[in-house]
Amino acid sequence: MSVLPVQQADPDSGIPDLVRRLTDDSKRLLGDEVRLAKLEVGESVKAGAHGTLWMSVAFGIGIVAMIAMTVALVAAIGAIAGGHAWIGAIATGIIEIAVAVWLIRKGLKRFGEPSYTFQASRQALQDTASWVAAERRD
Repeated sequence: MSVLPVQQADPDSGIPDLVRRLTDDSKRLLGDEVRLAKLEVGESVKAGAHGTLWMSVAFGIGIVAMIAMTVALVAAIGAIAGGHAWIGAIATGIIEIAVAVWLIRKGLKRFGEPSYTFQASRQALQDTASWVAAERRD
């Protein structure tokens, strides 16, 4: 992006010349803004893709770890139950279903809470403006 020197207005130039220069400057400024936006979007997409890759790898490793922990829990409960792995599998399944139900309920409760919307933001801004006005009066 190049920075052009500011041109001084010629006092003898007419309005059509000034309008033409203003139009040219506006076109140049608009082109610079478009190029800057393209650069920023490109960087954001690259950073987002990189983050998505690492999140996918972490998710995959987490799944493998959870499966390993499930197998270990089945084996541990089965060993406690006298070598009956099926008891360990049933107990582990019940535990995992209970945890899943708890997490689903927690998630549904969270979805039921009101979000911080534009209307709430506007109300908070009005409250702040009222508070500032009251403080100025005091």
